[in-house]
Amino acid sequence: MTTLPKTSAPTQSIPRRQFIKSAAVAGTGLSILPSGALAGPEAPSNKLNVAIIGAGGRGRAHFGAVRNENVVALCDINEQTLAKAAKIFPGAKHYVDWRKCLDQKDIDAVVCSTTDHTHAFIANWALNRGMHVYCEKPLANCVKEARVVRANYLKNKDKVATQVGMQRRANPNFNRVREAILDGAVGTLKHVHVWGNRQHDKTAYLPASGEPPAHLHYDLWIGPSPWHPYNPGYFRGGCLSWNMYWDFGSWQVGDMGSHTMDLAWNAIDAGLPTSAQAHGDPVNSDVAPSALTMTFDHPANDWRPAIKVTWYQGSHKPSVLADGVPTKPGHGALFEGDKACLVTEFHRHEFFPRDKNAGMAHYKPRRESKRIPPIGGFQAQWVNACKGDLKTSSNFDYSGTMIEQMLLGLVAYRVGKKVEYDGAAGRITNDVAANELLSRKYRKGWNLDES
Repeated sequence: MTTLPKTSAPTQSIPRRQFIKSAAVAGTGLSILPSGALAGPEAPSNKLNVAIIGAGGRGRAHFGAVRNENVVALCDINEQTLAKAAKIFPGAKHYVDWRKCLDQKDIDAVVCSTTDHTHAFIANWALNRGMHVYCEKPLANCVKEARVVRANYLKNKDKVATQVGMQRRANPNFNRVREAILDGAVGTLKHVHVWGNRQHDKTAYLPASGEPPAHLHYDLWIGPSPWHPYNPGYFRGGCLSWNMYWDFGSWQVGDMGSHTMDLAWNAIDAGLPTSAQAHGDPVNSDVAPSALTMTFDHPANDWRPAIKVTWYQGSHKPSVLADGVPTKPGHGALFEGDKACLVTEFHRHEFFPRDKNAGMAHYKPRRESKRIPPIGGFQAQWVNACKGDLKTSSNFDYSGTMIEQMLLGLVAYRVGKKVEYDGAAGRITNDVAANELLSRKYRKGWNLDES
């Protein structure tokens, strides 16, 4: 497995994408000039050359964030989708194959909004080319992919800005929850519970049905995954039509799990777990489980003891936890401590003190002047980071570690036992055979680490 580097490689050269930053700061003493600060013929040097890979669905959600940049490339396996995007960005070159798109020499930054099973490929190839990357969640579809992309980012973190599309964390509630946990609102933290209630009823890959329409490049949609025959059902209803199939996604572990586990991850300063165990629907070779419970052990850090983190999915979502504390939101988290519990959804949170008479007298929220500053626009944060200090709230280190944990839980589910994990080496230590499930098989000709 990939060993993660401890230090970043030195910068060897200054290509155009870094010139954007250095040109703005030269002789000024400032970290970066605001977008549009340069006028006249110099203005283009202050804009990113952006490639949008995946121009429909979630891809459209990023059009506004990059509209004032130079969108120089559009890529989509659906030519009709590509044509619609071309009307908004008429100066861009068009591609149906993302591999050819990434070979366009003037690209500074990539927005990836493709299917889950191609995210790690596109992100890693772009990093290999020195490009900034915004990648929709989940960052990876197996543990090895998460580690490869994370290691590549860490090697290049002084040159590129990365962000995973966990945009819900821009809500101020995420910061308020982190502050509450750090400031002792629940007392000593013991256990964090996270849940999502979405369910599916699929049992097998869809059977062959008809032929792909002429405008749809189905072979490229399959991409690196093993071949499955065309069925129009994969293209009805967005990601919920295909992301429960192992070769295409990880169901809610990678989907809403990326958003909801972020409520916990943002607050507990966790690295990789030392173990994972899981149970759920009977293991199916075609589809990820609808009902699932996964529990992880995390060692102590400098402000909290060792804790457990549990993910509940589908019909396993509990109605109450921790001495009757309710879990009303469809997606949420509960921080269980010795003095209180904190239940949160994306926009609000609530306290449940252990001592009803004392209430929350042990906790005083921090003054506004001491609060964690807001993120602001999530996509804009990445665009600005590409031109400035490269710092984002959901970079490939933070988000890569989180999704590695979640995908490790699926390995524990598939082997049906608690697995002990060496996070530094990326290996399961108590079941050698289980390590085979940390990676996945690709079709011939598809390489995760193409340079």
